[in-house]
Amino acid sequence: KQWITNAGEAEIYTVIALTDKSRGVRGASAFIVEKGTKGMEFGKKEKKMGIRASATREVIFTDCEVPAANLISKEGMGFIVALKTLDTSRPGVAAQAVGIAQGALDCALDYSRTRVQFGAPISSFQAIQHMLADMGTQVEAARALAYAVARLVDSGAKSVSKESAMAKLFASDVAMKVAVDAVQIMGGYGYMRDYPVEKFMRDAKITQIYEGTNQIQRNVIASNMIKETLKK
Repeated sequence: KQWITNAGEAEIYTVIALTDKSRGVRGASAFIVEKGTKGMEFGKKEKKMGIRASATREVIFTDCEVPAANLISKEGMGFIVALKTLDTSRPGVAAQAVGIAQGALDCALDYSRTRVQFGAPISSFQAIQHMLADMGTQVEAARALAYAVARLVDSGAKSVSKESAMAKLFASDVAMKVAVDAVQIMGGYGYMRDYPVEKFMRDAKITQIYEGTNQIQRNVIASNMIKETLKK
């Protein structure tokens, strides 16, 4: 399995494997596999665009035997286990994205107040003000949605798939846009590694990809919305 976060660093892994290929996704089961298990190896540490402090490697299984006691839930429930996990992990990605967006916004604000052009700080220019206003509004909207969904998850709500996908989708898109706009406001300085906004931009991109791409989030949201209308 490729692109595994913390692979090689973590001691415990949750693995979804087909235990009955004839049943398709209903033949997938979830297992706990401990680091050091015979037949489990790791590939090279990947050189990524962003989030470089987090190791990413391939996990390789070769005739890896896992005891039945390591089964999570019941046999054939692996796909359901994975989906339920994503329902509670996607708000975490939303929170990560909000943090990235806030960091980029803070840098852009500080820079705009100190960068003088034509005898005035660029924060006095309406074009910059409008960009900052949009960035600030988007960050607060993303934060509010992330908090709302986190409260929903904590409440023990039966179904949070739609809302979790919404939070992850919206916040990650905001993170990417705000980070790109921060680079734009800072101009050449924003493009240099001497300043943190280029890192925010690189880090933001992964939030649109992992825990399900944002295209998948839209599928999840739409399918749940359609199901809800059928119940009315």
